[in-house]
Amino acid sequence: MQQELRVAAYAVCVRDGEVLLARWVAKDGVKRWTLPGGGMDHGEEPVHTVVREVEEETGYLTEPTALLGIDSIRRSWISRLGVPGDWQGLRILYEARITGGALRNEEGGSTDLAAWHPLDSVPSLARVELVDIGLQLWRDRPQLGRSHLTQHDNL
Repeated sequence: MQQELRVAAYAVCVRDGEVLLARWVAKDGVKRWTLPGGGMDHGEEPVHTVVREVEEETGYLTEPTALLGIDSIRRSWISRLGVPGDWQGLRILYEARITGGALRNEEGGSTDLAAWHPLDSVPSLARVELVDIGLQLWRDRPQLGRSHLTQHDNL
């Protein structure tokens, strides 16, 4: 079985009743809103990852202000050769505030648009589940840093 682990860091930036989102473009062309962030480079600190990724995807300089939590997801697949695979994503979520820069869209990356959205409009957006998880962590600030949206084990 092929196993793969991806560690990434994301920002929940809320200002004046709006949340900053980036529009992710899947390989098949489907576009959905997500939290700005992305994969860690080897040897990189997660807090530096989130600052770098937010700037790359939105143009904003940020300062992480709190660690909101960690989300873990897992997906299985079968390759074209019939070999099973197991992928795990470890997503570190920070609250962050904007400290500078200017809103712009990423060019040549995994997102094509960055925008502020009113918090009450988020449920109507085409979005990845990470948006809901991040906002739930931001609202609830659970002691163990886990959203009830992903707590499906028997701890």
